[in-house]
Amino acid sequence: MHVGATLRMLRIDAGLSLRSLAAELGVSTAYLSRVENGHDAPPSPDRLVAIAAALGVAPTLLLDLTHRLDPFVSRYLERVPAASQLFVEIARRDLTPAELARVHAFIDETFPTRTLTRPRGVPRLASLIDPSRVVMGLHCRELDDAIDVAASRLAVDGWDAAQVAAALRERERLAPSFIGAGVIVPHATGPSTRRIALVSLARPLAIDTPDGRPIGLVFAIFGGPPALELLARVAALCTEDRVEELRGAESPEAMVQRLERLETYVGG
Repeated sequence: MHVGATLRMLRIDAGLSLRSLAAELGVSTAYLSRVENGHDAPPSPDRLVAIAAALGVAPTLLLDLTHRLDPFVSRYLERVPAASQLFVEIARRDLTPAELARVHAFIDETFPTRTLTRPRGVPRLASLIDPSRVVMGLHCRELDDAIDVAASRLAVDGWDAAQVAAALRERERLAPSFIGAGVIVPHATGPSTRRIALVSLARPLAIDTPDGRPIGLVFAIFGGPPALELLARVAALCTEDRVEELRGAESPEAMVQRLERLETYVGG
């Protein structure tokens, strides 16, 4: 997964220019451009929290992009956003293991362990897809062909496949939604309930991508209002090993089951 490309996709979908986001973060446009293009390292956790606030998404989802948080912690931070600031303060003070032990002892004494309820967060990807919208081993020569096939699975009353495909391509013209690891996430808003189609290519397409990896998996999302957190969730899920595991599924049913299982590693 390419952190910079993902941040660029989210920024564009949030309607923010490079200049406006840089100004809000107090950084240069040159720095932000280098991050988005993969020339600089991913932002620090502190800065990712600030970017999340500017985009209006849960900070845990951006922190997950760098895979620095355990899913259990991610889910808690999404349910209680104020806890993110506490973690930032601990990092700023550079607490030693001995000092953290004192904090831990205070927590144990003051707040005994209790059973936690499962938080409500971003909809699970697996809840927005079913095997009928999974296409495996597609042979195609161009990305447009894969988008057409995905659109055929996303058509609903009032929106035929051609209209869905046109909406997906219109968003792609703004900026391609490559997120790295051989994945692209064409997406568009629409009047229908949000739905996902998954298209796995028989032979990945060798096209220009942020990390140089050919496209082998298409996560097409259509319907509903803009959903930056859902896009961030897809990006956090799509590490190279997880993408390969999804592409290695032997049937649409197996792919949906693998998606559901792999989502347990993503916060939210």
